[in-house]
Amino acid sequence: MAGLYKVVESYDQALAGLNDNMTIMVGGFGLCGIPEGLINQMVKLGTKGLTAISNNAGVDDFGLGLLLQNKQISTMIASYVGENATFERQMLSGELNVILTPQGTLAEKIRAGGAGIPAFFTATGYGTPVAEGKETREIKGRHYVLEESLTADFALIRAWKADTMGNLVFRKTAANFNPMMATAGKITVVEVEEIVEPGELDPDHIHTPGIYVDRIIKGNFEKRIEQRTVKQA
Repeated sequence: MAGLYKVVESYDQALAGLNDNMTIMVGGFGLCGIPEGLINQMVKLGTKGLTAISNNAGVDDFGLGLLLQNKQISTMIASYVGENATFERQMLSGELNVILTPQGTLAEKIRAGGAGIPAFFTATGYGTPVAEGKETREIKGRHYVLEESLTADFALIRAWKADTMGNLVFRKTAANFNPMMATAGKITVVEVEEIVEPGELDPDHIHTPGIYVDRIIKGNFEKRIEQRTVKQA
C-alpha cells in the first residue's frame, strides 16, 4: 500500500503477492486471536509449499487446520501440536516437515527478527534434541544455544481495533503472538474487528504503531473456543 491509508476492501487485495513456497507468520494461540478470514482466503487461493510459523495449528477443521488438510503447508515451525490430529498424523508420517521450538524461544525468535537481530543465545533446550546441530557456548558458567531469528514474507495477524493509518490495539489474550509478528513480516496484513479514523485511538493504548502495518481489512469472526471449560454451579 502506498501512503498512510492502509485499508483494503477485499481479501484478494489483502493477500495480493502471496505465492507458492513463501514463508508466512500467522498470529494466534490455539484459536484465540487468529486471522480467520485471511486463512480462509489462503485456502481459496490454493497456495502451496508454504512454510508456516505459528504457535500451533489449532484444530482440524478451522484456522490453519484447513491449510494442513489441503496439504498447502510443507513446513510448520511451531511450539506444539495441540488439538490438531491432522498435524500430528502428517508429522508422524513424514508428510509435513515440523520444527518444534520451545514456546518462549519461538516468541523471541520472532521478536528478534522484527528488531533486526539475526540470532541470540538462550539456555532453553541445551542438552536436549532442540540443541542438535546448533552452536552452543558457555557464558559465565552456564551453557547456551544459539537460535537464529525468524522473519516472513507475509505476517498475517489479528487485532481488535485499527485506525486507517495502521495503528493497532489488541484485546486481552488475543494479543498473544500478534504484536511481535507484526514487526517481522516483509508485508504485514491485519484483520480487525473495527476500523476507526486517525485520532480516535488513545495514543497511550496503541500496541503496534502503523509503521509496521501494510494492509488492513475488516473481518467477520466466528471466534470458536478450542476447549470450553466452565465452572460447576
